[in-house]
Amino acid sequence: MTFSRTRALAVAVLTAASLTSVALPAGPPAAARALAKTPSPAHACVRSDPDADPRAREVLDIARQVQQELDLKSVILRVTVDGHELVTGALGESMTGVPAEPAMHFRAGSVAFPFLGIVLLQLAEEGRIGLDDPVAPWLPDLPQADRITLRMLGDTTSGLADYVTDQGFLDELAAEPFRHWTPEELVAISTGQNFWYEPGTNWSYSHANFVLLGEALERITGTRLDHLLEQRIFEPLGLRQTVNSFTPDIPTPVQHSFTASRGTYEESTFWNPSWTTAPGAVLVSDICDLTRSVEAVGTGALLSPESFRTQLNPGTVGLPGPVHGCPQDVCLPQTEAQHFGLGVIVDRGWILSNPSFSGYAAVEAYQPDEHLAIAVSTTRNCAAPDRNTAQDVAARIAALLAPDHPLKVG
Repeated sequence: MTFSRTRALAVAVLTAASLTSVALPAGPPAAARALAKTPSPAHACVRSDPDADPRAREVLDIARQVQQELDLKSVILRVTVDGHELVTGALGESMTGVPAEPAMHFRAGSVAFPFLGIVLLQLAEEGRIGLDDPVAPWLPDLPQADRITLRMLGDTTSGLADYVTDQGFLDELAAEPFRHWTPEELVAISTGQNFWYEPGTNWSYSHANFVLLGEALERITGTRLDHLLEQRIFEPLGLRQTVNSFTPDIPTPVQHSFTASRGTYEESTFWNPSWTTAPGAVLVSDICDLTRSVEAVGTGALLSPESFRTQLNPGTVGLPGPVHGCPQDVCLPQTEAQHFGLGVIVDRGWILSNPSFSGYAAVEAYQPDEHLAIAVSTTRNCAAPDRNTAQDVAARIAALLAPDHPLKVG
């Protein structure tokens, strides 16, 4: 996400990739259930043979064309069909003279949100909570804690303002990109503003919801959030390169990021991501884990069929959109074709996440009808457009491999 945006930041997760009319799957197929139980092989994420499949060369050519058109510094990508690798590749440079490689780590941002939704749904399956339980027992100091439910935090319908729409916060973030932000500071910015609408009556993206959901999950389980994600998500899926960090560090090898958001083109790799979500869910990943992640999320591999349907539509479909007190570009109408689930975007048949953070841009997208997974991470040169350019690459790949299911660039 960039400092130059204000309210657009609040809806970037939804509008950066448009939400095909999608029939909610009845439940994960046998292959998806096996995915949840079988760890991936313990080998590095490496380039595939581009000549192994004619489509692999076409995908790389498309990525190279977008890289040149948009002045991208690097493009790392992986595409699978039915869980089998079609192509894994990397183009450009991480830094000057350092070629990009598939094994490089990058910030995964909102990829954490489907994971938080899955953990919440698992706890409901186990009878430990109800999705419509008020959050007051775990977050007693939150305004309207007796009316805001766990579901509302997960599907971001609480009405809490998004702190990244606060100009004061944006100014501080631009002035001190290495500053560490605490959850208390972030939530206080949101709760210091009026609610945008009555809890549960509308939809608007708010980072505060996920900061609070992370805290609630810790208190419900008595387990630190990073350990909770490791136990319930990373280990079952074999995500060995997806880790939380409580500091701005990124494990090597690193896909370095660059941005011109402060008026000059500069490196932003180690700007502090503490403001992006709950401590314990500030993730870095590589392209192979990102692909495996969206295969699991897109098939409901870690959930019962009923919970999977709930994740894809927890009740958001039909919420009205702009209302008095909530800006038009923040309160977006939720339709069957385009809506937000429990931490996931459902967009015209695609199930996806599209993280963007200070020069980093990524997308993980799954098309259930085609059993197609696309994962892309990009970084920019100084003339690159100020948007999630990974979606440009993914949209072109989707047009080649799934022409009946377009993936829109937002």
